[in-house]
Parts: sequence; C-alpha cells; structure tokens
Amino acid sequence: MRLGLNIGFVFGDEHLDHLKLVKEAEALGFGVTWAAEAYGSDAATLLTWIAAQTTTIDVGAAVFQIPARTPAMTAMTAATLDRLSGGRFRLGLGVSGPQVSEGWHGVRFDKPLARTREYVAIVNAALRRETVEFHGEHFTLPLPDGPGKALKLSSRPLRDHVPVYLAAVGPKNLELAGEIADGWLGILNDPAYLGEQLKHIETGRQSRQLGLDGFDVVASVPLMTGDDLNAAADPIRGYAALYIGGMGSREKNFYNALAVRMGYADEAKQIQDLYLAKQHRDAMAAVPQGFIDGISLLGGKERLAEKLTAYAEAGVTTAAVTPFAPTVDQRIADLRVLAEALELSGVGA
Repeated sequence: MRLGLNIGFVFGDEHLDHLKLVKEAEALGFGVTWAAEAYGSDAATLLTWIAAQTTTIDVGAAVFQIPARTPAMTAMTAATLDRLSGGRFRLGLGVSGPQVSEGWHGVRFDKPLARTREYVAIVNAALRRETVEFHGEHFTLPLPDGPGKALKLSSRPLRDHVPVYLAAVGPKNLELAGEIADGWLGILNDPAYLGEQLKHIETGRQSRQLGLDGFDVVASVPLMTGDDLNAAADPIRGYAALYIGGMGSREKNFYNALAVRMGYADEAKQIQDLYLAKQHRDAMAAVPQGFIDGISLLGGKERLAEKLTAYAEAGVTTAAVTPFAPTVDQRIADLRVLAEALELSGVGA
C-alpha cells in the first residue's frame, strides 16, 4: 500500500499551502496527490500548477466532473497533463450530483451509469488516438446532420494509456468501476466495510475475466494526530455531517445511503434532518465518534500504523489522506508522523 495526499480545492491563497504540503508529501515518498472540483476552483489548473513544481509525485483528478466537460475535452486535457507532467497524470472521473450537474452545469442528472460508460469509452478511444466515431444514447460523434467529421486527437499523451479512476459510492457504480476503470476513488471508507464494496468491484472485474490485481483501490481518509481521540475527531465532524446530511437532497444523497448501508441508519437520518434544518452544529454533534474513527486515521504513530495495516488487509492499495490540522505546519507534521507509521506497519509498497 502507498500513501496519497488529497489537497481538495483552492480558496483564497490556499494553493500556496497546498504546494508546501505536496512538496513535503513528495519528499516523504507519497505516490500521488489528488485535487478536486465542485463549483469553485477547477482541478485541471491546480494540477498543472502542482505538476510544474514537482518531479516524482503523480497528480490525479479526484475528480473531473463528467457534466462539466465533453469527453473530447477531457481527453485533450488528460493528454496535455500527461505530457506536461512527464507521465504522472491520473484521470479520475465522476458524475457529481444532481444539484451541481443540473444547477451549475445545466446537464440533466439522468442515467449516470450509462452516461459514464459512454463517456469513458470515448475518452479512452481519443487517448488511443483513434478516429473517434461514437453512436450512443448520450453521446454522438460526429453529429449526423451537420458538417462535422470524425477526428483524431492531434497531440499525443506521453503514455499509451492514461489510468482512469471512477468515483463511485453505490453498488452498481462500484461494479461499473471494476468493469471499465483502472482504479476506484472511495470516500467515507471504513476497513470494516470495504469488503462489501470490493465485492461489487470484483463483480465488475470478473465481467472482463480480471481480478483485483493491478486495480488501484484508493481510500480517501481524514487524518488527525493526537492522543485525545475525541479532540482529534472534532475537526472531521463538519466534513462528515456535510456529506451525510447536506450533499444532495433528502431524496438523493449517495453518502447518506452509504452510511445507512454501513449500519448507521438512525444516525444518518438524524444528521440529515438536522443539517437540512440548518442546525449544522447539532448535525456535527450527532455524528457518532465510532463512525468518524472508522473512516479516519486518528491518534499517535502506533495507532496510525494499526489502522494502516487494517486498510491494507481490507484491500486498499492507496490511502489518500486529507490532513485536518488547522495550520499547514501542523499538517506537514502529521504527514511526517503518517510516513513513520507506514514504515512501522510494514505494509508500505
């Protein structure tokens, strides 16, 4: 198992702190840094900026939003980033959610599985520099009633294949990730529940007569060091409450449904009720300590080593951490403790 770093978005001048963190992670031997996008900073620009100032750490999109770009635009961006980074780019994709897809991008959130399948097929064909012609339910290239013609990507990615990752939460999405992707970007990952999720991924892999060997299972994991576990969990409460209570609508919140499948049905309902009633502090307080501990890396070096071992034994190949300490210096210190914990655990790649 290798370590990764999630740097998320850019707010204000945070990109300068992000760069400090990434450079420290690179020095510590982390394999990849991931950047995200919602309806603020975009991932491609941030990753380009990071790649220009690093040399060995991979740069990954977690994720490029499928409704935000045509498949061809994504292929162009992936090819460019792969070339400029020296072959260090990883292409993570996700359909986002109904609010962002329809409210921000003006793209209907319908049939996300079929849309994702077609999207990835076009991206891969373009990156293979095939002349792209596609006739699907959601995408048609070229349009049949105009002057357009089938085209081939004019620039070359550095590698023959840019690895594709899918962000997936529900069982069918997990199966699709196993079938069409090179890796999975997970979230709210508890080693005790990962086996259930990997069963769905394995089903997708088996449809191509493949196993999990070579498939990158990426768990996104909050990180807080410290001997007081309750205090360490507190900064993560807002993150957990947002996902369980505030992502999506009452009728369609994939993360709330995941918490239910993980055994927190009553708690998930309470958190969502409070969050949607704008009682955010109460929603945060309602997140069980056990849930936060399960999805996070909390404690000192020895406890972190035990949890890293649990992730590795559950099937995680990349533990991508989000440091939650309030200052960049504390976050850097936590990355150093984590690197020592990985060495102590003996599960490092």
